[in-house]
Amino acid sequence: MVFFRRELSPVEIFERALKDKHAARHKLKERLLLAEKALDEKRLVAERLAKAGASNGQLDRAEAKMQVVEDKAKALRAAVADCDEQIVLAERALADAIAQRDRDRAANEIEAVAGAIEQAVPRFEIGAAALIDAVTRSKAGLSEATRFAADVDEIRREVLAAAELICWELRSAAVRTRVGNANVALLAPPETKELPPPESDRQMVYTLSPLSWREGEEVRRVAAFTMAALPKTLLTAALQHQHVDYLNARRVQTLMHVHGSGQQQAEPGADDPALVDLDALAVAGQAAPQADVA
Repeated sequence: MVFFRRELSPVEIFERALKDKHAARHKLKERLLLAEKALDEKRLVAERLAKAGASNGQLDRAEAKMQVVEDKAKALRAAVADCDEQIVLAERALADAIAQRDRDRAANEIEAVAGAIEQAVPRFEIGAAALIDAVTRSKAGLSEATRFAADVDEIRREVLAAAELICWELRSAAVRTRVGNANVALLAPPETKELPPPESDRQMVYTLSPLSWREGEEVRRVAAFTMAALPKTLLTAALQHQHVDYLNARRVQTLMHVHGSGQQQAEPGADDPALVDLDALAVAGQAAPQADVA
């Protein structure tokens, strides 16, 4: 019968090596203790012979025996010291292996989240398509149903773009975590500002410039290279002057890969010279400086 041995992990290999080093040191230490005890005995014999006035030959033989044992003890001390250094190196290697194992586990969990999202996206797309088909295949042609189908299709495209982005960001975080360059990824995620829910009078876009606009009494400000729900009344002017673009635009995908979705970016200040007032732009209809996204 053939038995297959499980391949040891790096942590198990270093743990076994460290255990072997400690066992070897223990044996060396026992031999050293015996050698030092024998050396003490040889010294005592030589001392007694010298005090008793022994002959030169007797003293020479006693000193020679003492020297042999002393050399042996000296070699064993050096071996113990060398073993101690090897143990320090083995402990360091084991600590590195444990840290790498923990990073790999964290990276695998992050990649599993990305994989789960990628598996769920087709089901979402099929469900959204079925919902749109259920509304549009009717010959009644109700305007409410048509608007509903358009809203569902718009949300579908935004979710697909956002899913692609988050999967890329998760896999990037997994790579950084695996190589030990993403300590923050191992901590609890910071609180993020939630985006407004999709509404029929809004469009989820990606900003190419820092923007501001007024909603009632509140002034909204959003940094450049950020996903934002922009009122559709301002969308035409923002698109015309290249201050925003749709999430599924090719250049937006590239900018997202470079800058991310921007949800952690600080809100630009009111005195930011690059801040674009979309309300003024829409009302005045004047040409504003285009964003430099090259």
